Amino acid sequence: MATFYDTLGVQKGASADEIKKAYRKLAAKYHPDKNPGDASAEEKFKEVQNAYDVLSDEDKRKQYDAFGSANGRPGFDPRNFDFSGGGNFTINDLGDLGDLFGGLFNRGGTRTQQRRQPERGADIEVPVNVSFEDSLRGLETKIPVEVTTACRECGGSGAQPGTAPVICPECNGRGVVSESQGLFALSQPCPRCRGNGTVIEKPCGKCGGSGRERRTKRYTVKIPAGVKDGTRIKLKGKGELGANGGPSGDLYVMTRVSPSKLFERRGADLVIEVPVTYAEAALGATVEVPTPYGERLSLKVKSGAQDGQLLRMRGHGAPKLGAKGRGDLLARLRLTVPKKLSKKEREAIEELRKVSHDDPREALFS
Repeated sequence: MATFYDTLGVQKGASADEIKKAYRKLAAKYHPDKNPGDASAEEKFKEVQNAYDVLSDEDKRKQYDAFGSANGRPGFDPRNFDFSGGGNFTINDLGDLGDLFGGLFNRGGTRTQQRRQPERGADIEVPVNVSFEDSLRGLETKIPVEVTTACRECGGSGAQPGTAPVICPECNGRGVVSESQGLFALSQPCPRCRGNGTVIEKPCGKCGGSGRERRTKRYTVKIPAGVKDGTRIKLKGKGELGANGGPSGDLYVMTRVSPSKLFERRGADLVIEVPVTYAEAALGATVEVPTPYGERLSLKVKSGAQDGQLLRMRGHGAPKLGAKGRGDLLARLRLTVPKKLSKKEREAIEELRKVSHDDPREALFS
């Protein structure tokens, strides 16, 4: 089993300066802000902190060297306890049980329980403008996003390059301080380190010790064919930086699709208005209809077609997002009336009126 000396990479007889130097090097390497989202680095940082907390304290180090306890205190052993009543027995003499009783009175607990817990970063939502044609074809584009990232100068440690955060002298790295209230002790976040357990003696000049900076990053996003106005595309882990080693949030790209001059979107179906003359509607005809993909389709209009009638052309609509195939293209017939008539057109229509027997307003009086 690895010892605290092994954790810091020093010999058992190492001096206090050698222990401190080894700790600073490892703390800078494994600090959570420098390794966001890396659970193994965060765990290693805790091990380094714990080892330094014991070996940097003269009394704890003596206990550790004598008993080899993982928490720097002797375990409960009858050979180490004075049952005569003259001994100076305290809760801490119970080794690991001291954490149990200490927790009941807000006086103990492990450092990992007292430290600030990792917090997930906030999500970000940004809009991206997409043409109607691109929404049907799909595309890959780059979008600028202003986010909080680890400071490039200090690597996220918050400390001036060449230095590293050190154990808080106020709370000895626990992140909390206790105020005695008789039998009980009230714990509160350490005012010196604000619950972090470490302090920065020489803050980074670029980020002021925060370990963070705001900057604009460009992300490549693939917009799938078939997106609609308001479709959200998720880029996992591209949001705001997490706190205390927590994971970053997510980035959501919201599509803003410009409207088409010809086509109306109805889910995966597209609707287009197709003008037809009176003769085409009355006698029937075959007319050409455009699609958004550059094709021309032949549409058969049966005799007696009515204004506003919808004719379906299957499989020529928008791609179905998240599924195979396309919707349909719907042609809405619009009967056109000429504003000006030639002499022959007028004569033909006059003759049609004479022979026409239909009354379109008959239903109004029935």
